[in-house]
Amino acid sequence: MQSLRRRALFTAGGAIAGSMALPAAASATPRTSSDPLAALLAGNRRFVAGRSRHLHQSLARVHDVAAGQNPFAVVLGCADSRVPAEILFDQGVGDIFVNRVAGNVIDDLLLGSIEYAVEEFTPPLIMVLGHERCGAVSATLSAIRTGAEVPGHIGAIVDSLTPIVAPFADDPDGVEKAVRANIRAQMRALVEQSEIVRHAVESGETTLVGARYDLDSGVVTPLR
Repeated sequence: MQSLRRRALFTAGGAIAGSMALPAAASATPRTSSDPLAALLAGNRRFVAGRSRHLHQSLARVHDVAAGQNPFAVVLGCADSRVPAEILFDQGVGDIFVNRVAGNVIDDLLLGSIEYAVEEFTPPLIMVLGHERCGAVSATLSAIRTGAEVPGHIGAIVDSLTPIVAPFADDPDGVEKAVRANIRAQMRALVEQSEIVRHAVESGETTLVGARYDLDSGVVTPLR
């Protein structure tokens, strides 16, 4: 079924074909790692130690992947300016397919982006990356405690996070516990709301992991 869906979506006559990328098979650049989680964590260790290699960040790399991409991991992360996935994992152009939004919250548009990547590139890893002292989580907990009105479209983020973080509203360590709960909740949402992601995970094509980024140390730690 998956191959039929892919042909329908990404052949030359498909509605999406050519609008985002060429098929992964057309890319001249092979994947960089057979163990994607280990590759990301090794890159993070280099970053923390001040020994980043800045791989695949040259103009030559830009030229190499111009005709097609084949990222080895999909990352769903927070839009926080302190959590740039390519930098903290010491990766470069074409290595990871990054989706970022405040609170790393799944909605239809973001889910469509991730499903596109799963269908097109069959990435061996999807990571949901939350982080210490997440502002979206903190703001949601504050709104729950105070009942204050949230301005503009920020309310959509608060509404999405409220059922996840509400149990921690009165906990002294509520932000940290809510951050971890949200990572796990978004992992569940990926497989519960997406047949495409669920099939990739259940078939063993893709591994889904959650991780937490420490703003103070720069360390990424997988959740257990």
